[in-house]
Amino acid sequence: MQTRTRFAPSPTGYMHLGNLRTALYTYLYARRTGGKFILRIEDTDQEREVPGAIDVIYNSLNIAGLSHDEGPDVGGPVGPYIQSQRKDSYLPYAKQLVESGHAYYCFCTKERLDAAREAAEKKGETFRYDKHCLHLSKEEIQEKLDAGVPWVIRQNIPTEGKAGFDDVIYGRVEVDCDTLDDNVLIKADGLPTYNFANVIDDHLMGITHVMRGNEYLSSAPKYNLLYEALGWTPPTYVHLTPVMVDAPVLGPDGRPELDAEGNPVTAKRKMSKRKGDPSFEDLLAQGYLTEAVINYLVLLGWSPRGEREFYTLKELEEVFDLEGLSKSPSVFDIQKLNWFNAEYIRKLSPERYLELTTPWMAKALDPEKFDFKRLAELLQGRTEVFNQLPGMIAFLAEQPEYSNDLYVNKKQKSTPESAKAALQAALPLLEGIGEWTEAELHDRVMEAIPGLGMKNGQFLWPLRIAISGQQSTPGGAFEIAYLLGREETLRRLKAAIEKL
Repeated sequence: MQTRTRFAPSPTGYMHLGNLRTALYTYLYARRTGGKFILRIEDTDQEREVPGAIDVIYNSLNIAGLSHDEGPDVGGPVGPYIQSQRKDSYLPYAKQLVESGHAYYCFCTKERLDAAREAAEKKGETFRYDKHCLHLSKEEIQEKLDAGVPWVIRQNIPTEGKAGFDDVIYGRVEVDCDTLDDNVLIKADGLPTYNFANVIDDHLMGITHVMRGNEYLSSAPKYNLLYEALGWTPPTYVHLTPVMVDAPVLGPDGRPELDAEGNPVTAKRKMSKRKGDPSFEDLLAQGYLTEAVINYLVLLGWSPRGEREFYTLKELEEVFDLEGLSKSPSVFDIQKLNWFNAEYIRKLSPERYLELTTPWMAKALDPEKFDFKRLAELLQGRTEVFNQLPGMIAFLAEQPEYSNDLYVNKKQKSTPESAKAALQAALPLLEGIGEWTEAELHDRVMEAIPGLGMKNGQFLWPLRIAISGQQSTPGGAFEIAYLLGREETLRRLKAAIEKL
């Protein structure tokens, strides 16, 4: 049997990282087994749908390189692939379940349900529907239907025994039937609920493996009851463990709680865009490389065989397996992602790096005034994320205010006093340089330093501080002087001498 997997997002606006990881695993398993990867849009909850969100899904999958074999935009043999366009597919199966006794019409009003829910809460109990409409006769049901009384169709969960399923990660999962609610299958607007629609669609689309977050573990027993009632073979379930983050614990005043040493107290929670965690789009907008995000994301919950960490998407298609999926939650570490991204940036060709970073450098510098090509050569080995670049080079456009304490460097044996002497010697030396190139700056200065009775560091450290105002820069004094140009370098040098 050919493997058929599906990614079935709801069009609610953005691609959060947990969702993208599910798509990635689903895609990789289909490719590894020579199967089909299907995209299905689950839009039955139309109140939450965000205009344009389907295009976000298409765009995110396309950028990530996760090409689907069937879907709303590419078609396929079991379409349509948008649930709202399959509306007529679900009611016949719901009616079949009614006929077999596995479902029933419910005519309860919102007021009755609210009152029952409130009564359960007062008793400290979890509300479950009381099967009030289960025992209506066929005549009573037909009478209400003919009269146009609003209705839903509910699943008739057994009151005794157990319901369960087998999962690749969690093994056998079983629950007592009397803990399950008679959930709605068909809503009052005629659309199916998520729980019912995905069962019907997975069967009709021939889905063999369902990968989804473990928040659906509690629903899966009810899904299997539906499969059994309809006489269908359920798919192989793979409920993925969540992606967590270390987040600060907030006190009643909304401020982070601190431990005895004054450090923020943190606790692990599931990633959530609503709580400020980045989405896939956010990471791309911040300047992370797609390849780095995908490589890092696949390792959040899956372990390859061996110690290797870096994989292209094509390589992952050849090695991904279900056996490597973790049974424990993974923790999203932005510092580890930064490290991955930096490694991928270093592997870029100089030309590609310049192409990608030019828009970022242009946020801080005028490309007509600065040598972006040379600047890119200096920055590539120091870049973790592209959005850091404007801050790294802003000093070239306007030197920040700085303290003379920056001249103090024990390693270079530099003090404000020795710095002033170095800068006073540097000024006429630089003024006498005709061809303002890095090579000429280097050769003339390095040739002159020994005659000044100074070590290289005693001369070059103050010079870099004077013209940059920073201890850490992309490149040293010669590179910075070249990028600034003669006029600006000499202006900053004179101002530094006056300040000392």
